[in-house]
Amino acid sequence: MMQALALRWRKWKQPSLMRRLLLAQMVVVALLWTMAIALLLYDSYEDPELLKYQKIFHAITTIAENLADRPDRQQETLAAFDQVLVEASGDGDAASDTAAVLQVWQKDRLIYRSTAGVPVILNTVPNRIETVEAGGRAWRARTHVSPNSDTRVTLAEPSVWRLTVTMAYRGYYLLPLVISLPFLIFPAWLSMRVALRPWRQVTKETSERGPADMTPLSYTPPHKELQPLVQSINSLLQRVRDSTSRERSLIADAAHELRTPLAAMRVNVEALKEQSTDEGQRELMGNLLRSNDRAARLVGQLLQLMRSDAVLHGDLPVMLSLDALVQDRLAMIEGLASARGVELELECEGHVPVLGERESLVSMIDNLINNAIKYSPANGTVLVKVASEGDRAVLTVADQGPGIPPALRERVFDRFFRNPDQTQSGSGLGLAIVKSVVDRHSGEVVLAEAEAEGGGLLATVRLPLAAAEAPQPMLSL
Repeated sequence: MMQALALRWRKWKQPSLMRRLLLAQMVVVALLWTMAIALLLYDSYEDPELLKYQKIFHAITTIAENLADRPDRQQETLAAFDQVLVEASGDGDAASDTAAVLQVWQKDRLIYRSTAGVPVILNTVPNRIETVEAGGRAWRARTHVSPNSDTRVTLAEPSVWRLTVTMAYRGYYLLPLVISLPFLIFPAWLSMRVALRPWRQVTKETSERGPADMTPLSYTPPHKELQPLVQSINSLLQRVRDSTSRERSLIADAAHELRTPLAAMRVNVEALKEQSTDEGQRELMGNLLRSNDRAARLVGQLLQLMRSDAVLHGDLPVMLSLDALVQDRLAMIEGLASARGVELELECEGHVPVLGERESLVSMIDNLINNAIKYSPANGTVLVKVASEGDRAVLTVADQGPGIPPALRERVFDRFFRNPDQTQSGSGLGLAIVKSVVDRHSGEVVLAEAEAEGGGLLATVRLPLAAAEAPQPMLSL
């Protein structure tokens, strides 16, 4: 449970562009709402809603003048109109800090005011909106003087700063954000998911590429934001492909050039060895011949590796019988196994067709069997099996040698890597060639411990079976 929580926490802490975009959208919404509130407050300061309507002042003045001889009716009517003004200003309580204030004067006597808590508000200039200090607060006020009598009507609203504090205190600013933002998160997330679909398509095609696939991306997005990225990836793939091609050409040319002097060296050393009667010199020449064999084998493996790297999926049109191919290679390698005192056994379960490139598959089979012979003890047995499992052809090679530790079974497929505990000489290219050929044929190779007594190494290669209706002819081997 704790591990699951820790894993989720690590995933949450990991930076995310989606989360960054969502946060940016929420910040933009909050900023827009803040600007709207600020604009509303500024507008209410510069042009208060109630104070700008002349007809309100005219109605109050008419009430005060028409009911001047009936004070009770006058007070009742002014109070009712005052309540209408309070509701119109958006506040249902006349005693509220944000409520508008009404004060009516007749004959220089205050005959009505909204609340006793607000002191007298006096404008310096009639019919003009001013900021007036009263009761320790700032008010936006306007006083209308009747042209027909001595009646004065004053309407005042709290200043913008008071409105700001009141809105913040009562949640008029934060409450809409708290309510609306959760409902905006899912639409924002969904819109970004839809908008980023081309990006995910590029990511998917890139992630599905194998390490040897350097062809340009097939998806060419029309979006101007993605085009530079895809162009950069294709340009990088082209440069890597050119560099790899130059490297393969250099290695192949060097290997080809080395074969001739190595062969000439071997012929000359063998001739000298036959002519020499000195046992010490013959022994030295024998060592030289063995070193020449190792160098020639390394050159041959380099050439095989370059050929396997050069094979593309589109260049594998030949249907081959894997069981017949393995039988043919075992017959060719039988002499080497006999010289080392190793017995070769073959088990085939019927006809196993595969679609592949013959030289590459020969190289793969030879390296697997040669490795098994090389590391098998004297009087040991190398068991080779060919079978089909479902839609896969399966080739297994088991020996009775020292095997490979589990920790190194993936690394031995790297070029020039060898088990540090091995005493046999080698170049570290055999299994790299096997891996390259298997990958090019859309297969897999797995190393495990052999089930035979004494252990050993079990190499299992799985390749796609050729379809029965494939148009390629079967080659006779």
